[in-house]
Amino acid sequence: MKITFKKVLLFLFLIALGVGIYYGIQAGKIATAYVAKVTCSCTMVSQRPVEDVKKTDISKYGYINVEVNKEEKSVTASALGLIKRKAIFRKGLGCTLINGLSEEEIRKQADEQSILTPRNVSKEAWPRGDSLAVIKLPENIDSVRLIAAANKAFEYPDQEEVIRSRAVVVVYKGKIVAEKYAEGFTQQTPLLGWSMTKSITNALLGILVKEGKIDIKDKATVKEWQSDERSQITIDQLLRMSSGLEFDEIYNIVSDATRMLFNSPSAADIAISRPLSHKPEMEWSYSSGTTNILSKIIKDKIGKSNADYFNFPRKVLFEKIGMQFIVIEPDPSGTFVGSSFSYATARDWARFGLLYLQDGTWEGERILPEGWVKYSSTPTSKAPQGQYGAHFWLNAGEDEQGTNRKWPNLPKDFYFASGFEGQSVVIIPSYEMVIVRLGNTQKRESWDIGVLIEDVLKSVKKEK
Repeated sequence: MKITFKKVLLFLFLIALGVGIYYGIQAGKIATAYVAKVTCSCTMVSQRPVEDVKKTDISKYGYINVEVNKEEKSVTASALGLIKRKAIFRKGLGCTLINGLSEEEIRKQADEQSILTPRNVSKEAWPRGDSLAVIKLPENIDSVRLIAAANKAFEYPDQEEVIRSRAVVVVYKGKIVAEKYAEGFTQQTPLLGWSMTKSITNALLGILVKEGKIDIKDKATVKEWQSDERSQITIDQLLRMSSGLEFDEIYNIVSDATRMLFNSPSAADIAISRPLSHKPEMEWSYSSGTTNILSKIIKDKIGKSNADYFNFPRKVLFEKIGMQFIVIEPDPSGTFVGSSFSYATARDWARFGLLYLQDGTWEGERILPEGWVKYSSTPTSKAPQGQYGAHFWLNAGEDEQGTNRKWPNLPKDFYFASGFEGQSVVIIPSYEMVIVRLGNTQKRESWDIGVLIEDVLKSVKKEK
């Protein structure tokens, strides 16, 4: 058969068409899964009206139809009637996508009756509870400037730059000195932390270190790595994003990150399967995949029943510091998505920040091991500008003097948990302060947490 130029073009066209169709299907699966998962969590964890969720959180996915079934505790999303994805709600565990396992198998992972119910702390005094005594602000705080700083976080005079702040809480010397919520949100509305969940994973690992079950210098116990050079990767290198593993931290296409969160039965397995792009410790490269490897390691170390594992964060952390409304959501395999899927109120996030501000202690009890907070907030050697520690972002700069840091006008000792769409828990030891901001800012450039921090700090005259 004679091969002509036209036949070659046709062959190449058919290949391109096939690749395009395959890519389109995969992208459709991920987009539809995103809509199902986010809508499920927003309506059933945060208890928000579905119409509000459609107008804000999933507004760019208008072509995807959403059905909320309150009786079944599920959300089904469908794209053009061709691609359907479903997420289910379980009390105490939030929402999980159906993927790889059947709905029945996922629901059987734990009886809802075996999941610990948060203790009602509404009448207990802050910070363990939610009762706030009427306090007079310290004389070194300018109340007018402080209120103006909180209000400013909710303003966006340019209507094309929609900021959508939903909650701001400022804690000074252990007391809430400023608090504001957008319409439709309250102190009891759990909101998505996205990558702030990584810092929760940091805390859970720290607790296992304190219990003697993990040493950060140990090699990561991943059976798939034992016969190759990845077996040399340590817990510390995973925590510091210096493992050397190849991973695409990209969210606007079909990538490692999007497949991990929205199209895999196990979030950890995507990252576990990736090869080394370079030797461990040679480069710093932000990777949500490494966090989910750590999350799987945590599960393996606990090594008890599903109920024991699901209750572990509440027993050892949340209950101890009064984080009443928080949930971490598991993937279909039953492992917490430690990189991304946690919901908590602004006050709960403030308590978490306060734990770190207090060097890992709470009401006289040491929750995190001694030295863990310092370890977490010490710059990773290869991170440019000294901007990353161990699952916390920093403002440390390149050297001890703090040169070349992202926010040169702000204290170099502040560090923070950070998440997509502008989530932040900021810890400022030199001011004895924690600042929480939660929102739905979909354009990253529209929000700079540094502006809020600077505005708040201007209201405080540092005591000598």
